[in-house]
Amino acid sequence: MRWLRYHGANGVRYGVLEGTSVAEIDTTPFADWKKTGNVVDLSAVKVLVPVVPPTFYAIGLNYALHASTYGSTTAIPARPQPGYRANSALIAHDETIVIPAASSGVQYEGELVVVIGKTGRYVSERDALSIVLGYSIGNDVSERTWQKADQGLWRAKNCDTFKPMGPWIETDARLEDMVTRVRLNGKQIIEFHTNEMVFGVVDFLVAMTQYITLYPGDVVWMGTEGECADMKHGDVCEVEITGIGTLSNPVVRATA
Repeated sequence: MRWLRYHGANGVRYGVLEGTSVAEIDTTPFADWKKTGNVVDLSAVKVLVPVVPPTFYAIGLNYALHASTYGSTTAIPARPQPGYRANSALIAHDETIVIPAASSGVQYEGELVVVIGKTGRYVSERDALSIVLGYSIGNDVSERTWQKADQGLWRAKNCDTFKPMGPWIETDARLEDMVTRVRLNGKQIIEFHTNEMVFGVVDFLVAMTQYITLYPGDVVWMGTEGECADMKHGDVCEVEITGIGTLSNPVVRATA
């Protein structure tokens, strides 16, 4: 099942994507829901970020090559170590990534997004995936000069428009089948097996819920692999994950 969050004639709604049609529901996929009977064509609505998370978690250095390339002295982590991102940086599929005028340049990071569907605390390995509603796609846009210069990631990772996510939530995708591909202007730049992480989805959900409660709508971005390329004004960046779909965003540079 694909859950789409969109703006249409009835305002901001959730619906089930059925081919090129969207069947509206009366609430959200995080509650008991039913179809309203309203059906609209996908082309007639504005696709929004699939969820505005109560808490936005993100994983760094969770793939071996990426960790060795960008990890500095920390290298590959010895245990799951989640961080955070800002909701204010979120944009939807087809919305524009804006490179700040003062930036030296930005790079993509194609990532799997885990969307929490049930409240979880002290979850076991056996039950960890039962709190997951489904998966989406993220592009963890990063300004490397600021990432090195600052003591935190407040601007390197969290500038407005730096967190494209979407286009929907897929509930039936299988982690073991996923391959992540990133394309710039139609040319494939990188491909990797999505599930070949240093610490997997289950590892993080188990570790995180020993200390914090995960709530419906929370998202966990799982990191990226490899050395990333620069994006420039006029580019279109696509992140595709097998079984989920493709997240596409144009890129522009601000002039002031």
